[in-house]
Amino acid sequence: MGIPFSWILLTVIPQSVDYWYAFAVTLFFMGITISWCATSANNPMFAEVVPPKHRTMIYAFDRAFEGSFASLAAPAVGLVTEKIYGYDTKTVNLAHGSAEGAYALSRGLLTMMIVPFGVCVLFYSPLYLVFKHDRENAKLTSFKEQELV
Repeated sequence: MGIPFSWILLTVIPQSVDYWYAFAVTLFFMGITISWCATSANNPMFAEVVPPKHRTMIYAFDRAFEGSFASLAAPAVGLVTEKIYGYDTKTVNLAHGSAEGAYALSRGLLTMMIVPFGVCVLFYSPLYLVFKHDRENAKLTSFKEQELV
């Protein structure tokens, strides 16, 4: 849901204060829907595949891994905005704003939102094919460990 909402937010809605309600509604629904991955995908899958003694470590690693990549977002937006879309701090008028600067920044944000969301789609999509097999292997391993005890 991050890709369509990002596109709507940064290209479809006109960049004007007159459309604040459209921005508010879009950001509200975007915030609700893009937060589902951890609670409805990662955590339930970890609970079914990871052995109980390793779950807390895996949950912590997942949060740390995601957080460390998220910390690179702001510098990446800045680099993309300057290098690809031509944002120049010297031409921006801080008192009155800059249409060119706003456009470059919106395109930099869009790029750095769509590319990571697209990578997530590429990584999550194969789970539909392999998760069932992994879950069965985890159950089988768990049964074998219980028989040995």
